[in-house]
Amino acid sequence: MSEDLIKAEARTEFGKGAARRIRRDGKIPAVVYEHGDTPMHLTLPGHDTMMAIKHGGANAVLNIEVDGKVQLALTKQVQADPIKGHIEHVDFIAVKKGEKVVVDVPVHVTGEAKSDALVVTEAATVQLEAEATHIPESIEVSVEDAEVGTQITAADLTLPKGSVLLTEGEHLIINVIHAPTAAEVEADLDAAEAQAAEAPAAEPVQEESEEA
Repeated sequence: MSEDLIKAEARTEFGKGAARRIRRDGKIPAVVYEHGDTPMHLTLPGHDTMMAIKHGGANAVLNIEVDGKVQLALTKQVQADPIKGHIEHVDFIAVKKGEKVVVDVPVHVTGEAKSDALVVTEAATVQLEAEATHIPESIEVSVEDAEVGTQITAADLTLPKGSVLLTEGEHLIINVIHAPTAAEVEADLDAAEAQAAEAPAAEPVQEESEEA
């Protein structure tokens, strides 16, 4: 959880034009959804918010102050400019200390498998239930010296204290398979080229003439 206090302003203007004006001022439009209450529409300081989310990861929990009241908010969706990378909008869910939340946590693979092995990540995240202020940034999985045929399922993961796995235990996370050699890759390419050459050419489509 981010320990920094993000000072926000209540937002009363909506629409694309208002959002563009907020971004031009170096700020970020955001919404905090509360259980059964009206969502809070906010304007957040751009740099401070970006750094807090970057530090907290995909499930960053921020301390957001609005009109002197501090609200814990769990990051649910971040919209970023695909080219420039800056944050354009953030959706949060209001949470409380001690409250359990359901989150998707990234899987982080460490280590090097055997030289003839290829590590395939079958699932990039796992679903956990965790206390709102103790959500892990990632779950670490070591493949150090893993041999071909090694499989790591969700049940094999080591979870932080207080976290409960919601993903099915038999769900495959890591699959270690045979790494193809250069000769095998070249043979596959040759076979694909030969198959493409043998394929019949598509016949041109003839348009029916229209009668006058």
